[in-house]
Amino acid sequence: MLRLIRTRLSASWWRQLWAQALATPHFRLTSPPYYITHQKGRYSNKANKESTSFVMNLFNGKLIPDNVFPFPAVLSMEQMQFLQALVDPCTRFFKEVNDPVENEKLESIEKTTLAGLKEMGAFGLQVPEELGGVGLTNTQYARMVEVVGVHDLGVGISLGAHQSIGFKGILLFGTQSQKEKYLPKLASGETIAAFCLTEPSSGSDAASIKTLAELSECGKFYTLNGGKIWISGPPEKKMGIKCSNTAEVHFDNVKVPAENLLGELGKGFLVAMNILNNGRFGMASALAGTMRGVIVKAVDHAANRKQFGDKISNYGAIQEKVARMAMLHYVTESMAYVVSANMDMKVPDYMLEAAISKIFASEAAWHVTDECIQVLGGMGYMQEAGVERVLRDLRIFRIFEGTNDILRLFVALTGIEYAGVQLKNLRTTVMNPSGKTETILKDIGMRAKRKVGIPTGLSLEGIVHPGLDNSAYLVTRAIDLFGEAIESLLLKYGEKVIDEQFHLKRVADAAIDIYGMAVVISRASRSLSLGQPTAEHEKLLCQTWSHEAFERVRENLRAVKSSTWNQSFANMKLISNAVVRNQGILAAHPLGF
Repeated sequence: MLRLIRTRLSASWWRQLWAQALATPHFRLTSPPYYITHQKGRYSNKANKESTSFVMNLFNGKLIPDNVFPFPAVLSMEQMQFLQALVDPCTRFFKEVNDPVENEKLESIEKTTLAGLKEMGAFGLQVPEELGGVGLTNTQYARMVEVVGVHDLGVGISLGAHQSIGFKGILLFGTQSQKEKYLPKLASGETIAAFCLTEPSSGSDAASIKTLAELSECGKFYTLNGGKIWISGPPEKKMGIKCSNTAEVHFDNVKVPAENLLGELGKGFLVAMNILNNGRFGMASALAGTMRGVIVKAVDHAANRKQFGDKISNYGAIQEKVARMAMLHYVTESMAYVVSANMDMKVPDYMLEAAISKIFASEAAWHVTDECIQVLGGMGYMQEAGVERVLRDLRIFRIFEGTNDILRLFVALTGIEYAGVQLKNLRTTVMNPSGKTETILKDIGMRAKRKVGIPTGLSLEGIVHPGLDNSAYLVTRAIDLFGEAIESLLLKYGEKVIDEQFHLKRVADAAIDIYGMAVVISRASRSLSLGQPTAEHEKLLCQTWSHEAFERVRENLRAVKSSTWNQSFANMKLISNAVVRNQGILAAHPLGF
């Protein structure tokens, strides 16, 4: 079979593949802004270590199912009961006490609401009990912020900025004495934490920050000088999340005790990036809650609103909207709880999955809420319905904690770098087989099959419920197509692939869709296997999503290799450059002036 496959390949492809492998002893991407810098440092230390990440392995055309299949269950019965005991009163609190409209008017959280949140322990959900917190696992925390996301994203951001990133550094990197000193007051809400990263000249490129911390000659304190913007504090005027204050912070010879250093000296950027990576998972669960809430509003209106003699829920145009809203929610919720479970399972590498969940959730929630307004019609545009506030609150999620544009580059380039490292490792093995001939032939055979479009034999048989075999085939086929596209990019561009952002965006979108397919197949498979009452409905959600996602993956990967699309990308670059040079629209006005 291997000989047959080889005869179907052009000799130039083999020369390209092995020329790349042999001539690139140290495949390394130069550092683009922000997150990639952190990941470059990470992988330079672990270049030869194979990742267990589902998404990372997509870039090699490999199926590593362990972190996704079967759908992870990480809570004990006792933990579930404890969680339910928290969810019920929290839900009642947000229905009966919290007033999101009043919070927005005040541009802060009402005092009664704030006091209630503190009493519930909402400011220290993941702080250990012995330090005054509730001591929730990541999955338990995800469920709690989902409840908040249903009702008030402004409050959700206030709580999240405080604990998902604000004092997360102390939880992750603090010494025991630092934790004992700060966490009890932070958990009670007596002290509020902020994560100061963005500067006027440093946004997505976080590595370009200019604020300095200089150690005193005595070694007892650091002196801070610089400034940060968009920090939770006295409020800026903004589009949404108005009750979550945003302000500037300035450091003018601020003295900080040396013992307050988090982590190792000189490793602050690494600490900051780990905080963001660790904090993203809660965003997906919160936005799953938001989607759940607005879908209720949309279907309630659709089921009761009559036009042209029939309920609008019976019209195909509305049915398609509702169905897509439900699918987007299902994927988002599935991603959220796979990632939180992976974290609770102590999976060593979940950063791409967390980034994908943030990208997907923020865009899905925006689309679902926008469609909810469309279903409600004029009523949806009015403040009284409460949906326009949600839409305004949602807009920031595609920007903060890593803009979705930068995170797409992060996903694509981190994965491509990993694929390049694995290609280098294959080259090393070829040069010094040491009895690994079978492994070498298997790897080469899979690459050859992908190149000519032959399925490589990836399978989820025995892992996925038989009722989802077709969906399982689509995801394995998508992985094959993806692996071949990545290899083609590496062979064509090498290290210069970092400059091909038109291609990288489509690579990232394909990876996002494949991961989305995997998590919903896993979740629906579990429901079918357990005979859950909603299993057949989940099967429909899964099958429909998988079909549409596969078509998007195929189209995105075609674009990556298409000469027609390459010309379109080149044209877009010329159009953009012309508009920028002109400082606005360049085309002549149709009326001639």
